[in-house]
Amino acid sequence: MPWREQLIQQHRNRVAAKTWRQRHATQSPVGRELKIKGRTYLNFCSNDYLGLANHPALSAAAIEATTDRGTGAAASHLICGHQDIHQELENELAAHTGAEKAIAFSTGYMANLAIPQTFLKRGDLVLQDRLNHASLVEAGRYCEANLKRYRHLDFAHAQNILLKSSANKKLLTTDGVFSMDGDQAPLRELTEICRQTETLLLVDDAHGFGVLGKTGAGSLEQHGISVGAGVLMLGTLGKAAGSFGAFIAGDAVYIDSLLQQARSYIYTTALPPAVVAASRAAIHIFQTEPERREKLNSNINYFRQAVAKLHYPTVDSKTAIQPVLLGDSKTAIQATQLLQQQGIWITAIRPPTVPDGTARIRITISCEHRQSDLDQLIDVLGSDAMLALAGGGQ
Repeated sequence: MPWREQLIQQHRNRVAAKTWRQRHATQSPVGRELKIKGRTYLNFCSNDYLGLANHPALSAAAIEATTDRGTGAAASHLICGHQDIHQELENELAAHTGAEKAIAFSTGYMANLAIPQTFLKRGDLVLQDRLNHASLVEAGRYCEANLKRYRHLDFAHAQNILLKSSANKKLLTTDGVFSMDGDQAPLRELTEICRQTETLLLVDDAHGFGVLGKTGAGSLEQHGISVGAGVLMLGTLGKAAGSFGAFIAGDAVYIDSLLQQARSYIYTTALPPAVVAASRAAIHIFQTEPERREKLNSNINYFRQAVAKLHYPTVDSKTAIQPVLLGDSKTAIQATQLLQQQGIWITAIRPPTVPDGTARIRITISCEHRQSDLDQLIDVLGSDAMLALAGGGQ
């Protein structure tokens, strides 16, 4: 069958399986509300956990930087794209996470690709949680090291694999907060296992940075684990920070090695000045407005207590990510349509993003949500029509 015909058949198969994905062009800033095709919805599916994507301080910082520095860095970091504000951002990220040094990347995907490709070679081992983010999985596949995966959250399984490995260098990678389930990695156990087996640990804390820990430094801070001494942390700036980009923080030796060798850092244009300035403003808010995290946690607890009474098939998540498992893709799509009819925007998450049989609606909570917003969502989830769907999807 010709190449183009194969693609057409793949498209048809996706449509038939209810896994064909569509984009929806929003007509407003992404906040607690979202405007699509002229209608305003309550938004329960963005990663703007602290409500900073439209914060006036970030906008003002971005405008000032654009006026002062222009719209683009115009070069890669090692040519002439690394401005003093990039350096200041990295210094502030290192200080905030308690690391010796940090390096900023254009995206979290690029940051995750950098670690295995920089530090591992043929014969080495990269070990991953089975439900790691796609970028971590792809990073393991693209490097020359052997890739193995342990059962989700099963640190004993990870330990067994590491103890049996004869690899010269070993890297264990895990999400801090898993993006589809909202559950958290057993970081204390994994850190100890890595220490015992001389394994480098990389924690992708895309969904923990900014919201977890006393100062919002993330999952490692929450568990009392220091960044450095064999522990690297990845954080993104496009979720709780309301901006764009990513960073890796850790021991200076590792960070300097990335600067010299990481292809996804060296061979790309540096972040625009406006983005850097907005990210710096977000870090300042992390440090000066802890009440945002307090309000987020209050909203999460309120929602969890209410949903528990509905006996939905959920994951035990204490984070802002609150999935409701519905089983098949058709049911998940029907659930989103019902929610949208009631003025609530939540998208269906279906295979291949999640394993077969675990299609869901992925609810994300923000500190910007009001109790009335949560009550409106809870009322719809508690409706006969929605409960019937949930029962049919199990």
